[in-house]
Amino acid sequence: MPKYKIIVNPTSGRGHGEEAIPQIERMLNEYDLDFDLVRTERPWHAADLAQEAAAAGYDVVVAAGGDGTANEVLNGLMWARQEGTNAAMGILCVGRGNDFAYGMGIPGDLEAGCRVLSQNHRCTVDVGKVTGGDYPEGRYFGNCVGIGFDAVVGFEAVKLTWLTGFPSYIVAVLKTVFLYYKAPLAKIEYDGQTLTQPSLMISVMNGRRLGGGFFMAPDGKNDDGMFDLCIAHEVSRPRIFGLIPHFMRGTQATQEPIKMEQARRVVVTAVEGVLPTHVDGETLCTEGQRLEAELLPRQIEMVCRPPEDLE
Repeated sequence: MPKYKIIVNPTSGRGHGEEAIPQIERMLNEYDLDFDLVRTERPWHAADLAQEAAAAGYDVVVAAGGDGTANEVLNGLMWARQEGTNAAMGILCVGRGNDFAYGMGIPGDLEAGCRVLSQNHRCTVDVGKVTGGDYPEGRYFGNCVGIGFDAVVGFEAVKLTWLTGFPSYIVAVLKTVFLYYKAPLAKIEYDGQTLTQPSLMISVMNGRRLGGGFFMAPDGKNDDGMFDLCIAHEVSRPRIFGLIPHFMRGTQATQEPIKMEQARRVVVTAVEGVLPTHVDGETLCTEGQRLEAELLPRQIEMVCRPPEDLE
């Protein structure tokens, strides 16, 4: 029987992580799973706990939280992998956006997530690594790196303590339109191509979605060995408002200021201005100058929905 380590961020989802613990324990016991549960106590604690769990021989390490918790657990498992110990990763969604889980084919509903853990179906997924900003040694990611507008949206959403989930990102978008619309002049190099332009937004996607409902890479796959790039040229404020519905539907590729590409390696350099950047919803830097993202194919086993549940 596989052994599970459940790493809960009690502050995820404005405290929903702590509130969800009795439900998580009850459902996992109903599925007769062999598990230990531990709470995080500080930033990067989930990464340390994940690395320790893999070294201790746990078969599955589960992030119970939001995108930030999942990102930390992923980093911990990648550190463990470098040391020669492997464990699969699972996610239970108790955060705000849960975009990491969505891109990995994991349901957002907590009860469905526990059922997926009990089924223990595995899929092997790609992992990204971004270097630069506040992380010159690099940081791994499962869903995305966002540079520019979407990073500032994430920064603003965190400040909205009176809202959670997708509504908090909608309000943050509206605020960001007025706070951040002057795009940096950025040089974007990807797989032998170079594009230099005022770029409102540069999204490097391993997953499909940001902000709980913006489909930056509607056709993205997390096991195809490629990033999906969504690059937006600088536009006026009214035009930003006009683009928002397209991102919610995933139809932005039909719009003139948007460029969609694929690449294995991406380097973004600020020619003028700075590069505010998030990684899986967490701040990578507020004033970056040069960022490099590299795709690492098929690195981590994820516990995901079995094929019959996707039909």
